[in-house]
Amino acid sequence: MDAIEKIRQRAKKDLKSIVLPEFDDKRVVEAARIIKAEGLAKITLFTPDMVEKKEKERYIREYLELYQNKDIDQAAVEKLFEDILYYAAMMTREGKFDGLVAGASHTTPDVVRASMRCLGIDSRITIISSCFIMDVPDCPYGDQGTFVFADCGVIPEPNARQLSCIAFSAAELAKKVLDLEPRIAFLSYSTKGSARAKSAEKIAEALALLKEMAPELSADGEMQVDAAIVPEVTKIKYPDSPIGGNANVLIFPNLEAGNIGYKLTQRLAKARAIGPLLLGLNKPASDLSRGCLVEDVVDCAAVTAIRAQ
Repeated sequence: MDAIEKIRQRAKKDLKSIVLPEFDDKRVVEAARIIKAEGLAKITLFTPDMVEKKEKERYIREYLELYQNKDIDQAAVEKLFEDILYYAAMMTREGKFDGLVAGASHTTPDVVRASMRCLGIDSRITIISSCFIMDVPDCPYGDQGTFVFADCGVIPEPNARQLSCIAFSAAELAKKVLDLEPRIAFLSYSTKGSARAKSAEKIAEALALLKEMAPELSADGEMQVDAAIVPEVTKIKYPDSPIGGNANVLIFPNLEAGNIGYKLTQRLAKARAIGPLLLGLNKPASDLSRGCLVEDVVDCAAVTAIRAQ
């Protein structure tokens, strides 16, 4: 059973309610039909006629109270709530839905902003980031071709603390959704000082911070990707590595590398890429690519449902 099938089977075991607010996107409409037919989640394709006036007014008041110190006025909030993404996110915040999936017709900043402001940030982690579940066919690396890549969608130039939080969040997702024991590699263009760079110092600090947060996690860095995932290369370049060339959670040094890395893997290796899955929120949410396929919406909804279990 491949990773995608495992995800769908796990989603079916404990159905959670997921909201899709992009009611006018044909891909999302078809995905909602499939999710319902396959029993992956209690799915709601949220349409404008479902908006209740009094509830919307209450959400606007609550939002204003949350951000009263952010120099935002009533008119600006009312304009935000013209988009039902915010209404659906506030419903998710108060537990009327267990998770949110959007992004087919919204930009990443739109979805991240609504999710951050309405769902809130996990106080343990303090930042929002994102990851992809990558399912690479006919691949012996990772966990038989299954990886988590992070951050590929949110933080352009993470500092050491942010890198450690990204790794912690991605490891949690690997455990929760894929039932994998995470083996984390902080990636670089050098392996344990093979090149002198400030990035190596940053990664060393991130690794130390991660060990403070979660000493039980298996993690290492800085590492070139071949030293991280190919045991034969690890034996040559870094024989003492605690992950032994078996990394399944890959932490990229910045957003450029992460985004390029996942898209290269997706296109050249014909991998399935599930995400971006938003990390660090109080409730699970996924930010679809605007170029997503119907199956991408289905898979993101299934993952979001598992995260809510």
